[in-house]
Amino acid sequence: MLTGASGTLGDLFCRSYYTDYDIVAVCHTRTPAAPSQLEWFVDPLEPEKPVPENDSRLFVIRADLTQPGEVERVVDLALARYGGVDLLVNNAAHVQLQPRGIVDGEAALEQFDPHFTLNVAVPLRLCARLGQRAWMHAGPENRARNRNIVNVSSISGSEVYPGQTLYSASKAALNQLTRNIAAEFAEFGVRANAIAPTTFPALVPTEQVARAIIELDQSNTLTGGVFGVGINAELADA
Repeated sequence: MLTGASGTLGDLFCRSYYTDYDIVAVCHTRTPAAPSQLEWFVDPLEPEKPVPENDSRLFVIRADLTQPGEVERVVDLALARYGGVDLLVNNAAHVQLQPRGIVDGEAALEQFDPHFTLNVAVPLRLCARLGQRAWMHAGPENRARNRNIVNVSSISGSEVYPGQTLYSASKAALNQLTRNIAAEFAEFGVRANAIAPTTFPALVPTEQVARAIIELDQSNTLTGGVFGVGINAELADA
């Protein structure tokens, strides 16, 4: 399950890996530019000929995860379609810079709830819902299927950048949330890690960020870490 599926990273992830993963692509308004159940392809020269794109493993769900009941609806739809979720990628994020910083007072605080709702509360609620509905009592299966969570954080969670006070604070909270989820979910065999990339694609290729998600998914042991991408990896995990 991938949130923020139509953003820069989410869209590339869907286009790159929809043949390797059964992806539940959660998006708000736009949809990822990859074949999904929302489209049907026909070869105009051979209308009866099967088209590979129609075998897409991408299942798109439109949702505003900040609204009541949407997290529950999305998780329940994913479980109904696939019977389980092996990898949760919390990628959706709210980013609104404050050029004048916190001296803007109330103007800056208007962005507090949007940042912490989407960047912290939504990942927490998705993890909790999956834990309750699918993972809590399935320890042996979780370990056999290497189930895990990858939260997409940012170098801003450990470094100071002008105008990013609320965004940075929310990503720092996500980093600590990741560590605590890893500790709690270890009881039933679900790992949790975060990646903390620098700006992509400007400073690090988006493909490299997507590969970092895959590498954490394929690891059998890593949990509780916050790993830099395109920066000193130890910096984000300090």
